Amino acid sequence: MDAHTHLDACGATDPDGVRAMVDRAQAAGIGRVITVADDITSARWVVQAATWDERVFAAVAIHPTRTSKFTDHDRATIKALATHDRVVAIGETGLDYYWDYSTPDDQRAAFRWHIGLAKQVGKPLMIHDRDAHDDVLSILEDEGPPETVVFHSYSGDPAMTERCVAAGYVLSFSGTVTFRNAHALRESATLVPDGQFLVETDAPFLTPHPFRGRPNEPYCAAYTVRGLAQLRGVTDTDLCKMLVDTAERVFGLDRSAQPEGRS
Repeated sequence: MDAHTHLDACGATDPDGVRAMVDRAQAAGIGRVITVADDITSARWVVQAATWDERVFAAVAIHPTRTSKFTDHDRATIKALATHDRVVAIGETGLDYYWDYSTPDDQRAAFRWHIGLAKQVGKPLMIHDRDAHDDVLSILEDEGPPETVVFHSYSGDPAMTERCVAAGYVLSFSGTVTFRNAHALRESATLVPDGQFLVETDAPFLTPHPFRGRPNEPYCAAYTVRGLAQLRGVTDTDLCKMLVDTAERVFGLDRSAQPEGRS
């Protein structure tokens, strides 16, 4: 499963486009995807897209870089969309200190609100964390985390990884873990126990090796799976089984409802 992608940003606009993109992913062994919102327009779209194809699920939230104008109407909209049965996570939310589109105070307030929403609707919290590790962990501890927390496109070093693992958080690795110069991240990928990590693309960004720098799509998650299997010294098959089991548990998916022949 591609645990975090942006089908709209990849160029999908309608049911045929979504279906074609997910067909390409399935041909590479990626049978399901979660398409993730970053603003109100995207949130409405991802929920609609998740109704077009049974292999597509949605996550809704306001991206931290979009929180400078996070209105009461926005909160009401996200809250309503969060209850949809095709929405499996609240995300992506969190903190981004790399860009300065929203102030840290605005981001922190929105992050705290999303934490509360995830607990209210009983769905996993999907975190965006860029250059803000300590504050993200501190706010989670202060607010009390939801039952399930997923760090999307995980970027922490081994010390942070140990803290996240001890807290029971799930770490989702994107194509960056296949980059040969990502030494700390690659070491972190060997420290996470089975059942506490996922694979994602964050497409159209972060294309894995050997296609780094080219446009990304959900099918490319297969390359990240292979890279992780090599790092952890396991077979692709064994890692895939673990990833499917973890995704189904984390996002509350029903394997029995999955179309025959899909994984």
